[in-house]
Amino acid sequence: MSQLQRKSPAVRRLVLAWSLAIACLGVFALGERVYVYTQGGQGNTQGGQGSRMWAPRLATVPAGEIQVLPVQGNVHVLIGAGGNITVQAGNDGVLMVDTGTANMSQKVIAAMRSISTKPLRYIVNTSAGAEYTGGNAAIADIGETIPFREPNYTAGPQGALDVGRASIISYYTVLHRLSAPTGKAAATPEEGWPDNTFSIEQKRLYFNDEPVVIMHHPANSDGNSIVLFRKSDVVSAGAMLDLTAYPVIDVENGGSISQMADAMNRLIDVVVPAANAAGGTMVIPGHGRIADHAEVVYYRDMLTIIRDRIQDGIKRGLTLEQVKAARPTRDWDARYGKDTGPWTTAMFVEAAYKSLAGK
Repeated sequence: MSQLQRKSPAVRRLVLAWSLAIACLGVFALGERVYVYTQGGQGNTQGGQGSRMWAPRLATVPAGEIQVLPVQGNVHVLIGAGGNITVQAGNDGVLMVDTGTANMSQKVIAAMRSISTKPLRYIVNTSAGAEYTGGNAAIADIGETIPFREPNYTAGPQGALDVGRASIISYYTVLHRLSAPTGKAAATPEEGWPDNTFSIEQKRLYFNDEPVVIMHHPANSDGNSIVLFRKSDVVSAGAMLDLTAYPVIDVENGGSISQMADAMNRLIDVVVPAANAAGGTMVIPGHGRIADHAEVVYYRDMLTIIRDRIQDGIKRGLTLEQVKAARPTRDWDARYGKDTGPWTTAMFVEAAYKSLAGK
């Protein structure tokens, strides 16, 4: 008789249960599946059972193409149209956060339609930058009438009638940047201007069976907003979070590195991590991969340390060139730094210096 057979029935059942549990863990560990998202959010699987709700790193998107990725709940992200675009879709219709560059509008519309054929009701602009608002006019035009808007009956692409336009929501200073005083040329066509602005800390909607909270957080400029999809547990951070480069600080329009660090702290307040500080609330940045709490904390720490180094140099009477020579960004240049292009490391340091020195 084996040692297991000599034990009591209760002990034998316990030993067998533990053995089965260990065996199952081994099977699941060997069978973990990697989910590769493709156009429309569909994926190919490799390696057995199980799935992941999000991918830590996004595949490189070919130039001129849009990639559609599911994030969580009702929320998807469109990659490749300039800034990242958030799409929330459900029975009430579609809400879009930012619209990409103007030349990508038709591809953005097609990508949005691959998620939902419901009417586009709202567009939220997180800042006034062209890579976030360039598609406003063309994309809002395919939307349908919402309450308190005058219908605009025009022939649609299939010969059907399009009724009205989607409403464009933003903090009020974004409208100021996109429009212009009488007699001066505006940055964008009037059709792309926000028609639904707010001047308080929050604007709230209930759309597609979840609260949508638009929060004003001055950062790169005085007009930044983030959008929290509370039930889906997703935040669209827009221009204030760029995981591919140092942030563009628009000093002339109220941006500063101190505001950037403060905005990251406020973003962290609404991002809740899951186990081991990974997962939980998903954050869609203006550029780069889908992030979580740990990624936002890392970005906040980077901005805070660089700010403190530059501030220390200013207190010691260092000039801008001396601060640049001290390389306050040295610890992160390999990840975020650029020596060429529209926004370089030197330009970032100069903007941060000016925002702290008050020049």
